[in-house]
Amino acid sequence: MEQRSTPIGFGRSVYVVDGARTPFLKARGAPGPFTAADLATQAARALLLRQSFSPENFDEVIAGCVMPGPDEANIARIVALRLGCGERVPAFTVQRNCASGMQALDSAARNIGSGKSDLILAGGIEVMSHAPVLLGNAMVGWLAQWSRAKGFPARMKTLAQLRPAHLKPVIGLLRGLTDPVVGLSMGQTAEILAERFHIDRTMMDSFAVTSHQRLAAAQDQNHFEEIETLYDGQGKSYSLDDGLRRDSDTDSLAKLKPVFDRPFGKVTAGNSAQVTDGAAWLILASEDAVSRYQLPVLAKLVDSQWAGLDPAQMGLGPVHAMAPLLMRQGYDSSDIDYWEINEAFAAQVLACLTAWSDETYCKSQLGRETAFTAIDRERLNIDGGGVSIGHPVGASGARIVLHLIHVLRRMHARRGVASLCIGGGQGGAMLVETVGGDA
Repeated sequence: MEQRSTPIGFGRSVYVVDGARTPFLKARGAPGPFTAADLATQAARALLLRQSFSPENFDEVIAGCVMPGPDEANIARIVALRLGCGERVPAFTVQRNCASGMQALDSAARNIGSGKSDLILAGGIEVMSHAPVLLGNAMVGWLAQWSRAKGFPARMKTLAQLRPAHLKPVIGLLRGLTDPVVGLSMGQTAEILAERFHIDRTMMDSFAVTSHQRLAAAQDQNHFEEIETLYDGQGKSYSLDDGLRRDSDTDSLAKLKPVFDRPFGKVTAGNSAQVTDGAAWLILASEDAVSRYQLPVLAKLVDSQWAGLDPAQMGLGPVHAMAPLLMRQGYDSSDIDYWEINEAFAAQVLACLTAWSDETYCKSQLGRETAFTAIDRERLNIDGGGVSIGHPVGASGARIVLHLIHVLRRMHARRGVASLCIGGGQGGAMLVETVGGDA
């Protein structure tokens, strides 16, 4: 398609000069070895140690995080101080559900593009294994009564009102993955898309197997140079995403029972993203900062787009965000060399691929007279995705942008799009381009 002569973007050029992430560690039923702040600090410290500038030279630090711990309010500021950025470097935390890490990058890019900042550390963090287990309102109310009770008789009267139901916990992770407006879990929205776009169980399981196969191949070929090894307090190291199932096949996945629509649903633990802990950071810089500190340039953040849609079909968010992004730039699918679409669910990505090239959907929902050219599956998530790598919700948006940049450079390609669906009925997308040599 014909390209715009003056594409809309962030204003001033926004360069990615470096980035790093932790291995993504699968939650295994108990709190993992790292808090969110510890995870983020380890990844960022390794990144900053190889820079030509001091942490105090950052203009700000921006982090995406959905569920920081009770001791991690404004986790971006906590991490900034631990990294030695100093008291004068401001920091703030953003929350856009699954795209919080991408929102941090978008916020940073807009501040650099407008001239407010020149050098920003931005990324995302999530430690889902530490998601809180809460007391319900009934128990909180009883505790308030107990604190007001004076004397033995009053205490005994209050104690007699305690019921087993008061002790029922509120599982923060499950509540957080449920949309309160439509009353559906994210998995149930994936079931809706599977039904709408005629995606069967075999298609989902096959997609999941491919995700694991691609991750295995990428690990074997050392294609995750952005990963920094973690060390816990017991001297154990973590250097790879550990949710990989090398023996995954469609026969074994077919034996798993549906999780969200029993007994007839198709979405299972095997074809869904894993509950995971992880952090990812990128250093963004203006042209002035690149010149001042003699920084290498990996890529340029060109443009971004956010979109809203029916929360019950939130998995189609990437379609609604990528479409206006590409149309604004005058691109079709063939103009994009590689794609990262976060794998919240196999059904969700497959639904996006179908809707993207469906003329009826593009006309009725995206305002296009023709459909987009189909996305080449061999150029999508070529090193695996959320099904195999995991989806720590606050970090995934930063991870897919960072890894997309490495894919583009490895493949000597120019242009890529990273996108996510967002709980609550939104989508986010970011367009990146590689830069030859220094800016």
